[in-house]
Amino acid sequence: MSSDLVDVHAHWLPTDLFGLPPNSPFGAMHDRDGELFLGDVPLSIRTEAMSDVDAIVADMDASGIAVRALSPPPFAFAVDAEEPAGEYTDSFNDALAHIVSDSNGRIVGLGSIRLDDAEAAEQQIRALAAQNVLAGIAIPPVLRGASLDTGVLRAVLQSASTHRMAVLVHPMQLPRPEWARYYLANLVGNPVETATAVASSILGGVLEELPELRLCFVHGGGCAPDLLGRWQHAWEARADVRSVSATSPRELFRAPYFDTVTHDHAALDLLRTHAGDNRVVCGTDYPFDMAEFDVAGFIGRSGLDRSTIAENGRAFLAAKVPADIAS
Repeated sequence: MSSDLVDVHAHWLPTDLFGLPPNSPFGAMHDRDGELFLGDVPLSIRTEAMSDVDAIVADMDASGIAVRALSPPPFAFAVDAEEPAGEYTDSFNDALAHIVSDSNGRIVGLGSIRLDDAEAAEQQIRALAAQNVLAGIAIPPVLRGASLDTGVLRAVLQSASTHRMAVLVHPMQLPRPEWARYYLANLVGNPVETATAVASSILGGVLEELPELRLCFVHGGGCAPDLLGRWQHAWEARADVRSVSATSPRELFRAPYFDTVTHDHAALDLLRTHAGDNRVVCGTDYPFDMAEFDVAGFIGRSGLDRSTIAENGRAFLAAKVPADIAS
């Protein structure tokens, strides 16, 4: 199998950080006979798939992936505003930088930051940029009732743009009573969280203000591609919708990157129509149950040009992908 894909969306967490950040709303991760649990909830993931680098590289080799960007699983985001998680996020970033440095260019890192304080997050981003090992950071799409256009997340995007750090936006599967059954917090909640962030970045003026920001939304942008026509109509019809952004949603939709984890070629086709093939990157969501396990086959059947999406992945991750590995 040809190994030229650049997977921008995969997860890793070392076992000594399974306790998760202070006051995590999900409870600690732990191993039971080789299977990973979040509190008492089984994750349908072999523990080694999340924590063992050799297992990750073996999956890359089997899947035709030349380079994989690892980021924290979303329940390891340091979202709590009451107890700072600087020690936890620094520990994650140090451990990730170590495996990146030892990977001969095959692993790229997207680190973790505090999300309780904008100034503290900016200090972490500045330090990561100065170290010049990790390619960027991963953040949630919504945080304490706000999204990318206000508060801490807006400040984080400003800092990431200033310091030329990539930003991967990953939903957290936030619970709601009506989504308590059938995995709906994932199946409906995750796409809605992501679409909220895409809309906020467009209508909130973020993408206009930060044209150099390298921003990627996972899961094909959630349900955003399906809603773009509605956003465009409202932007044209309502002064409040266009009060911040002077550029149309259709035009700004071509600014960020979106990964291929759509599970449906018709959905991917719609994404490509709206975003353009030069903004689509390979993603897998490894090692979760909603991962695209045959990413090479899915991309091959989609008609996407592998060299184009490899180049897009390199562009999103910037110079952290050696040209002789994924080309």
